[in-house]
Amino acid sequence: MKVTELISSSTRPGFSFEVLPPLKGKGIEQIYKNIDRLIEFKPLYINITTHRSEMVYKSTADGLYQRISERNRPGTVAVAAAIQQRYNIPAVPHIICSGFSKVETEYALIDLHFLGINNILVLRGDKAKHDNRFIPTENGYSHAYELAQQVNSFNDGFFLDGTKMDIITDCPFSYGVAGYPEKHEEAPNQEIDMIFLKNKVDLGADYIVTQMCFDNEKIYDFIKRCREAGINVPIVPGLKPIVNRNQLTMLPKTFRVDLPTDLATELAKCKDDIEAKQVGVEWCAMQAKDLIAHGIPSIHFYSHNATESVRRIAEKVY
Repeated sequence: MKVTELISSSTRPGFSFEVLPPLKGKGIEQIYKNIDRLIEFKPLYINITTHRSEMVYKSTADGLYQRISERNRPGTVAVAAAIQQRYNIPAVPHIICSGFSKVETEYALIDLHFLGINNILVLRGDKAKHDNRFIPTENGYSHAYELAQQVNSFNDGFFLDGTKMDIITDCPFSYGVAGYPEKHEEAPNQEIDMIFLKNKVDLGADYIVTQMCFDNEKIYDFIKRCREAGINVPIVPGLKPIVNRNQLTMLPKTFRVDLPTDLATELAKCKDDIEAKQVGVEWCAMQAKDLIAHGIPSIHFYSHNATESVRRIAEKVY
């Protein structure tokens, strides 16, 4: 089923969460343990993040250093397939521009099609750590809408070179895109950011997942502005449970989001990460309850494998 069908057919407020592929060389068992914590609450679907390669320096036998490209968390497609098969829950892998060429994207779509995975989240992705700004990979894309166009072409039965596929695309990809209640960090203003978002929806995005947001009023305002702009697809608010004190300053810096004064004040009082995690659970649960009370049908938790906190929230909310 499509994500939108899962949301619309659910008889109760739904939720989803995301997991990270294991670090290179690690097994998948910890991911299963993370999912097992939440399975009794019946998540609608599970997202699997995708990570680009980064340039790193490794020592050589002669004592020098070699600059190489390495991906710390490979395996998104395989992890998605393993999750979907093990739990019979739709897996939603991220397909990103960052670090991937058009050909690599095509291969990923082919693999996902063979595996029966037809829900994806289309994103530009973050810039490389060693770059000052986003630089597309050679023969890659600069924007998510370009990636959406490739998915559309694949759904229509055409490869990158324009040749017609022999494989039958009877289950076309349904994709979601990202929206930013506080505006994308590179957008000059909210109005232009909304134009970019509507373009992605007009291309065929079935739903929107918001960037993490800690202020529900900003989420409600974002939804209102989307509707006024003619964007009528489902909008899934993204919430993140704070799990340590450092996130008081790290999250605003990294993700360009604001923490409400009440939340920031409570986090500043915390003596350790245990107290900060409790504050994070209480705040996130409060947000989720309020969103549900306002008729929001589904919520996405940016768990980043911190499923213990999401479980504690689910116990309070679901």
